[in-house]
Amino acid sequence: MPEKPDDDPFHDCELDPDAVLGTRTFHDVLFTDDTETPVNLLTGETPAHSQATVEKAKKFAASIDTDTPQIALPASVETQVETQSKPYTSAAFFHFKATGSLERHRAYHAAYGSDAFTVDFEADYASGDVNYPILLAHG
Repeated sequence: MPEKPDDDPFHDCELDPDAVLGTRTFHDVLFTDDTETPVNLLTGETPAHSQATVEKAKKFAASIDTDTPQIALPASVETQVETQSKPYTSAAFFHFKATGSLERHRAYHAAYGSDAFTVDFEADYASGDVNYPILLAHG
């Protein structure tokens, strides 16, 4: 690791690089066709704002203007009802809702922003899983 904290992408992280190196899969974290949506108890119908497809969710996530790849995460039923929003939202692929913890989110973010690491991911919207197959130190 670098000698100065300014050169160390993990200096603010609770986890060190070894905690995120290798293959990890986070299950059931993506928006899928099975994502829970609200139902109007009077009609038995799902409100129009909560009707969506995985393709629309993926397009929405891809349309976010950022250099960081985005994934489509499910929105809670409460959020959909209260804000009349879609059943998905967009977030960075290393978002804590996908990686399971704020500590791991910060570590993946640090590695992704560093030239010393290669961070890759695969979003499987059929299963809802995100797979981080490689996080390797260069060199």
